[in-house]
Amino acid sequence: MAFPQLIPPPSSSSSLPHKPSLNPITLSLNPKSPTSPPHHLSPSIHRHRSRRPNSSLRCSASSFSEKHHTNSPNSDDLVELPLFPLPLVLFPGAILPLQIFEFRYRIMMHTLLHTDLRFGVIYTDAVSGTADVGCVGEVIKHERLVDDRFFLICKGQERFRVNTVVRTKPYLVAQVTWLEDRPSPSTDLDLDGLATEVETYMKDVIRLSNRLGGKPEKEVGDLKRNLFPTPFSFFVGSTFEGAPREQQALLELEDTAARLKREKETLKNTLNYLTAASAVKDVFPSSSNSS
Repeated sequence: MAFPQLIPPPSSSSSLPHKPSLNPITLSLNPKSPTSPPHHLSPSIHRHRSRRPNSSLRCSASSFSEKHHTNSPNSDDLVELPLFPLPLVLFPGAILPLQIFEFRYRIMMHTLLHTDLRFGVIYTDAVSGTADVGCVGEVIKHERLVDDRFFLICKGQERFRVNTVVRTKPYLVAQVTWLEDRPSPSTDLDLDGLATEVETYMKDVIRLSNRLGGKPEKEVGDLKRNLFPTPFSFFVGSTFEGAPREQQALLELEDTAARLKREKETLKNTLNYLTAASAVKDVFPSSSNSS
C-alpha cells in the first residue's frame, strides 16, 4: 500500500512549514546494513540500504546513543566546516552509511582523514534548494578502495546553521554556528510525558502498518531505550522516511517540546489514516488484497 505525497514543496528551504503534515508518514526503524548493495541517490554518493519487501512500513533507520550530544561546542562559536549537500536529512545520533566516488568529495575525504573526520550534511533538492541548517556527520568507520572510492559509516552529531559560504571549490566550505535546543518557555511542561505519548503513537503506527502489510501484530518493544526527550525527538524525526522536508523542519526547530508536539500530530494523523485503511480492509478483505 503506497502512502500519498506527504509535504507540499516549500517556496524556500529557509521557510519550511512549521505546521505538522496532515498526511500519513512512513516510519523507518531498523538499523541500516553497511554491507548491503547501494542504491543511487546523487552523482556523488551511494547510500546503503537493506533489501526488504514492499510494505506500508519501510524498515531501515537510525541507531542512537543517549549521550551523543553531551560535548556540544559553544553555540556562539563560528567555525569552518566542509559541507556535503545530500537529498536526505541527518539527525544527531543517526547512523548514515555512504559510498563516496565523486572526485571533489574524494578530495574532501583525503583532507578529513588528516583532520577530525567531521563534515556537515545539509539537505538539498531541486525544488527548495539547499537548506541553512544541517547536522555534523562524524566518520566512525571508513574503508578506502583501490579505485580511491570510500565506504563510510557516519554518525550524526551536533546541528549547525550556515553563516557564510567560504568557498565552493573543490568542495563547499562554510562558516557555521552551532544550534542547540532552547529551554521551553512553559515551566510546567512534562517533556518525559510528552515523549511517552509520542512513543505510544509510534507503537500504534507500527502495529497497524504491520497489520496492513500482512505481518504478524507483535508487541512493539521499548522505542525510547532510556533516551532523554531531546535525543528521542531526533530519533523519531529520523524515522519519518520519505518526508525529507518534514524532517528538515523538525531538525530546524530549537525547542524539544515543539519538536515532540509536531511529531505527535504527524503520528496521530498517520494513525487515523491507518485506522481507516484497516477498517476498509476488514470490510472488503478481497478488495484490499487485490490492490
